[in-house]
Amino acid sequence: MAGGDLYVIVCAAGPAAEAGRLVGMAQRRGWEVQVVATPSAAGFLDVAALERQTGRPVRTRYRRPDEPKPPRPGAIIVAPATFNTVNKFALGIADTYALGLLAEAPGLGIPVVLVPYVNAALAARPPFRRALEALREEGVRVLFEPHPSGTGADEAPFPWDLAFATLTELTTPPEGA
Repeated sequence: MAGGDLYVIVCAAGPAAEAGRLVGMAQRRGWEVQVVATPSAAGFLDVAALERQTGRPVRTRYRRPDEPKPPRPGAIIVAPATFNTVNKFALGIADTYALGLLAEAPGLGIPVVLVPYVNAALAARPPFRRALEALREEGVRVLFEPHPSGTGADEAPFPWDLAFATLTELTTPPEGA
């Protein structure tokens, strides 16, 4: 199923500024990319550059009734996913456009790759651990390693490549199928 419409949901965390890397990877493999930003994430992004790259507006809100309905995503990558978004996704809270898309995705059979970006203190919280487990049980592919609490040169780069490779694995039919 490689190709089609990929929604890249971006949350307000440091790596968000590099979301264009993921967009480029997907476009090179034939995906049409729609970037959806949580309201707080918009300030982390070069919105104009992403709109030029995708040829689509970066979406942060539900459409108005007079606006055209966007295509249904064939797959979703949530990267970077914040503590708040992960917990709300697991609970089915749909108080933003991004979370509304995520609330429906498992029920619609849309493959979702989730790449949380939280520090060790937040990752240790029982609500977060329960949220990750609940999302895995629903079929969400969770790729997670806590990042150090500081932001220094010793911090590992964000795993954009792994997120896209996981998406490819989820959306490529097995040989002979």
